[in-house]
Amino acid sequence: MLHKCLKSLLVLAFSLFLTAFATTAFAQPHDKEQEGEKKEEKLNMKEVIFGHIMDGHEFHFFGASLPLPVILYSPQRGFSSFMSSSLEHGNKPYNDYLLLNEHNIQELGLDPKTFSPGKIIPVKDGKYDETIKVYDFSLTRNVVQMMLSVIILIWLMTSIAKKYKSGQGVTSAPKGAQAVIEPVVAFVRDEVAKPNLGYKADKYLPYLLTIFFFILINNLFGLIPGSANVTGNIAFTLLMGVISFIVTIASSNKHYWAHIFNPPGVPLGVKFILVPVEFLSMFLKPFSLIIRLFANMVAGHIIIICLVSLIFIFGEKMGTGAGWGASPLSLAFTIFIYFIEVLVAFLQAFIFATLTAVLIGSAIEGDHHHEGHNSHDNENGLYDDAVIVL
Repeated sequence: MLHKCLKSLLVLAFSLFLTAFATTAFAQPHDKEQEGEKKEEKLNMKEVIFGHIMDGHEFHFFGASLPLPVILYSPQRGFSSFMSSSLEHGNKPYNDYLLLNEHNIQELGLDPKTFSPGKIIPVKDGKYDETIKVYDFSLTRNVVQMMLSVIILIWLMTSIAKKYKSGQGVTSAPKGAQAVIEPVVAFVRDEVAKPNLGYKADKYLPYLLTIFFFILINNLFGLIPGSANVTGNIAFTLLMGVISFIVTIASSNKHYWAHIFNPPGVPLGVKFILVPVEFLSMFLKPFSLIIRLFANMVAGHIIIICLVSLIFIFGEKMGTGAGWGASPLSLAFTIFIYFIEVLVAFLQAFIFATLTAVLIGSAIEGDHHHEGHNSHDNENGLYDDAVIVL
């Protein structure tokens, strides 16, 4: 009974938190006054969605903004550093720099394909100055959140390692964080590393655990209202996919390359077709890792934003009463999707780690069959044969 009450209170608290956050995110007062009255802008779903899932120079919590440092370097102007609040969301320039948004991009007549919202450009007399080159080293919310994720990951793992060194969890039952993390580590080892990597599982286990927990922490952070959706950023997933590709290539052997450029048991005529396909698949497999993580994390956030937006769309189109009437159903679906996203956060971290292990396993497959069966561990049956899932 107590457990159910706590769950109900958590759901209620999250609903109120989400409502408060959404209200501050969607209520955007217009700066211009006409006949002494302020008018409110219509809800711009494109601006709301992309403002949430894309990178930015500040965090938003309960309507309060937490500005982040802006660090710019120009060969003509030198270094310039200030807080993002000085840019006033792009309403006016600061130190001859302007933060772009959808409004001033149109006002300045800039190409939306080249100049996107959130970019900082040099200006002179209110116009874009093409003669000035700018390099942006700002600490955006994606960068700050990744730094926090790294700190948390290192702190969590080192603190658990110290406990094991002291004997806790070895001579006695694990406690606290140990009891939570140990089954996860064992799961990754037994269900991800060993089935795909065989006798080399222990060699690659630290890497697989690192990417699993790093993606998981960023996925969970992204579910906090007001935080950054780091794993929904294509630059993040691209880097993770490139690292997995590099590790795969570095782990490959002659048997791996022979299967690509000279597939055994294949007629010569078929090889002219199969070899280009195999060579291309070497790049497409890590590319699928990049797109899968990016698309899944972005899609969930967009669904949540759209469901919350229904309240304000009904209120804008059909009146305040309709907005309040739609809010219970909208919030109910939002909470449901939110808990689904928690499951997806774990699932996507697991899938990325598993497919990375599959790619590495395919690169060392010949090595396993030629060397693994001669190893002492395999003779004793400590490892099962690697299973390569295509």
